[in-house]
Amino acid sequence: MGRTFGNKNLTDNDKRAIVVGRQNGLTMMTLAGMFGVTEAGISQFLKLQKAQDGSTNSQRTGRPRVTDRNDDRNILKTSRTNPRLTAPAIRREVFLNSPSPPSVSTVKRRLNAAGIMGRRPVKKPLISENNRAARVKLEKEHLNWTRQDWNKILWSDESKFLLFGSDGIQWVRRPIGSRYHPKYQLPTVKHGGGSCMVWGAFSGSGIGPLHRVNGIMDKHVYKDILQNQMLPHLRAMGRGSVYQQDNDPKHTSLFVKDWFKSRRVNVMGWPSRSPDLNPIEHLCEELERRCANKRAKNCNEKFAQLLSEWNQIPMSTIDTLLNSMQRRCQAVIDARGFATKY
Repeated sequence: MGRTFGNKNLTDNDKRAIVVGRQNGLTMMTLAGMFGVTEAGISQFLKLQKAQDGSTNSQRTGRPRVTDRNDDRNILKTSRTNPRLTAPAIRREVFLNSPSPPSVSTVKRRLNAAGIMGRRPVKKPLISENNRAARVKLEKEHLNWTRQDWNKILWSDESKFLLFGSDGIQWVRRPIGSRYHPKYQLPTVKHGGGSCMVWGAFSGSGIGPLHRVNGIMDKHVYKDILQNQMLPHLRAMGRGSVYQQDNDPKHTSLFVKDWFKSRRVNVMGWPSRSPDLNPIEHLCEELERRCANKRAKNCNEKFAQLLSEWNQIPMSTIDTLLNSMQRRCQAVIDARGFATKY
């Protein structure tokens, strides 16, 4: 959505925040981005405000500010230089030699006024410089692929599903003082109550096989899956089909490579630590959401639930994932090989 011209869509809260932000040293461009209006709209509003009040820094009532504009800029600069610094650490660094440093709460308010909030960082794989180069090279080679090209790929991955609960963060809304009420507790069992490991695949023609992995998955178990699950589906896809797998050691072992060579299976080159490039990661997340409210007594029951939901995933979901491949390629190139939002 484009920015709004003028300031007619600014609420009273927006206007007050703009004045405070300008007093804290924010630029017109920063304010325009924060409130979704043009820089001209911000400038027009501030000029009007100055004409009405005599100044955007009109006489304040109450306790005077303990930081000046230079202090505020240093707080923001320090946080942007190292976004992992806590408010107490920023306070110590900026006001190291100050005889009367501001409180930690003041530092937090200055950061919040500039739109710099404390957030939980997203977890992404650590990508080396060599892997970054390999990721960019791969995506440049596939940037102009059409949907027909992507349809020839059989995407695969292994995933673990807990029998009880979830690996993710869960939230609950509760009144103050009711933390330990059973209604607001999250029941857990030791080690998650066990898990069910599966191997799955899909392509442009739809959902592929979903196979339960019994015991530890080594190169021999993987070869059996390739022989009995993957190969028939790949052959049914027709000439020119390509198999995709990540760089797990059992996938890249000489034993498995020899099997691929003897069966003349085309395997797609794949950079290490690149789950954001593989659309089946999102398909597994969709499967987990579908089974989120279903508890299982054992692995057999869990796999039956997974298989039932797997076979009900609509073709529209497959289309959405494969139609995103060009955007994924461009995102990796724009990020210079670093992890992307996908």
